[in-house]
Amino acid sequence: MRIFNSSSHSSKKEKEEKEWLGASFKAENFIPGMVIGFILGLLLDLYKPSKSSNTLKKTSHLLSRNQPEKILAPPKPDDEDLKMVLVVRQDLKMAQGKIASQCAHAATGMYAELMQSDRYLLRQWEQCGQPKIVVTCKNQQEMNKLKEAAENIGLPTFVVADAGRTQVASGSRTVLAVGPGSKSAVDSVTGKQRLL
Repeated sequence: MRIFNSSSHSSKKEKEEKEWLGASFKAENFIPGMVIGFILGLLLDLYKPSKSSNTLKKTSHLLSRNQPEKILAPPKPDDEDLKMVLVVRQDLKMAQGKIASQCAHAATGMYAELMQSDRYLLRQWEQCGQPKIVVTCKNQQEMNKLKEAAENIGLPTFVVADAGRTQVASGSRTVLAVGPGSKSAVDSVTGKQRLL
């Protein structure tokens, strides 16, 4: 009959566990593990719906960052495509290149805002091919009305304020981005505007 010494058996196990744990925290094991964990965390963050996926939020824009964010509208139906409309002021008499540049500012500005506030909406828009339509408005007053109408139904907006280095005065509001949002919602705000 053999008698096992349980204390020597358990101390041997503890020693093996300590050796394994010590080997796990060596730099050659720890650093790759941290890198892999970081990458997995980023992927999970990018592919999970954000908390705001159940509602569209009013997106603050360049000119009113101090306004509180409000939840305004239900989500779009999944079977309806999204689009963005860029509204260009005609009274500023900008050249074609200037208009193109300002529209690019509006689209990328909205994209940056949505990266922070509603990645789920951004991904939906990307899956639709990121459609953008460019229309005109007469002046600042008409642009303000369109912006207000869009925000009242929960569409994100972004206004470009020009730096004033070339054709227009500093601080001039040149382009309004409306959406991305469902085609029907965006059209209810900008559908009567003339195409550029």
